[in-house]
Amino acid sequence: MLAPRTTPWPLVALFTAGYLAPYLLPTTVGRLDSGLPLSATQAGAVGSALLLSSAAAGFALASRVETLGARTLARLGLALALLGYGAAALTTSVPAVVAGAMVGGFGSGTATTVAATLIAAQRDPHRASTAGLLTVSALAGAVYLTVPHLGPGHGLPLAAIALTALAVWPLTGRLPAGTPTAPTRHHKARLPHARSGLVLAAAMLCWSLAQNSLWGVSGQIGLTQAHLGEATVGAVFAVALGSGLTGVLAAGALGARLGRAVPIGAGTVLIAGCIVLSASATDLTSFATGEIAWNTLYPVVLSYLIGLAASLDPRGRWAVLVGSASSLGTAAGPLAGSVLSAQAGFPVMGAILAAGLLVIALPMTAVALHTSGRPLLAGAIRRRGGHPAALVAATTGTPTGTVPEIGAREQQVVEIPVDAPAVPAQRAYGQAGSEVF
Repeated sequence: MLAPRTTPWPLVALFTAGYLAPYLLPTTVGRLDSGLPLSATQAGAVGSALLLSSAAAGFALASRVETLGARTLARLGLALALLGYGAAALTTSVPAVVAGAMVGGFGSGTATTVAATLIAAQRDPHRASTAGLLTVSALAGAVYLTVPHLGPGHGLPLAAIALTALAVWPLTGRLPAGTPTAPTRHHKARLPHARSGLVLAAAMLCWSLAQNSLWGVSGQIGLTQAHLGEATVGAVFAVALGSGLTGVLAAGALGARLGRAVPIGAGTVLIAGCIVLSASATDLTSFATGEIAWNTLYPVVLSYLIGLAASLDPRGRWAVLVGSASSLGTAAGPLAGSVLSAQAGFPVMGAILAAGLLVIALPMTAVALHTSGRPLLAGAIRRRGGHPAALVAATTGTPTGTVPEIGAREQQVVEIPVDAPAVPAQRAYGQAGSEVF
């Protein structure tokens, strides 16, 4: 019998602490604009700086989690998030806020890097990433419901991120400690599936750019174009993130039944339509419909993209690099959305973003199709019979007692010593066909 699957809750908590800052981006940027002497574009630039710092952490640490130790890096990231966001929440000096946001962003990126690396090594990466998205969506929804009732000021969303880092800290004791070691041949191994990984990383950068260009200005759309109050906008965001929980649960239940290509390709096309609807909203109905539909689909597609990246390398390097490329797009999103909306208006911005999503849906779907069935054994070399075996293992109702799971680690080859080599005798060979060996 197979061992029961358990959810790695320390990784889920670390994932939540790292991803919370992007999820709270609209209220963070909106409060920087209203609480500090900053324009909407300048507030968006601060949000971009925060997320750019987070992406830098991912690129810097992508291949160093094993050597530096997951527990050490996780604690470093949480400490930087606590200090950076906490300092930014307690001061009104714009340079200090920017510096604190960047330090906190680097901490968030470090936590996300550790979580992504360890999740990629799990027997079921999709299950772990789905649980992480579920948790961060629930927490962000609670913050959106609470913050408007706690008073004005830019510090509240930043303080929420800092307190989350503090709450997650005790759970890091259950992460692998790791010991710094000299690089070995295994650590110097080249990244597998380089072409697919690069295409996916470039597509994810653009995909996240489009998503967060709208997400970064969604608060402004609700306040200025749809003429809603902050409490109403916060309630819409909370409901939208709550619907995102439904989407994540659906993705977890669906699993690999449809593969990855259909959820990624079709989901991105539907997201493009939601962006057009949300960006052109002029009342509560259209604004809420667009935001709720969009936030329902977004985590579903994201969970499959995370799983696709994790399947490309069992050591988690592509998961981190693709996630960091996504963070670059996320970082540029608030500034890009602010500039596009200021120059052309929200509806035109939405049309541009939707067109871009339709274009990049093609390469992402192609990568999903190209790699489908490959990682029956994660990191497996292209051996004959691997692809059909993967399809058999993924078939509903197929006995799995002796078949490795999709994404399971490759079995190591063990050499068995032989006391004395066998000496072939010529007369031991017979005829094969018309030839004599």
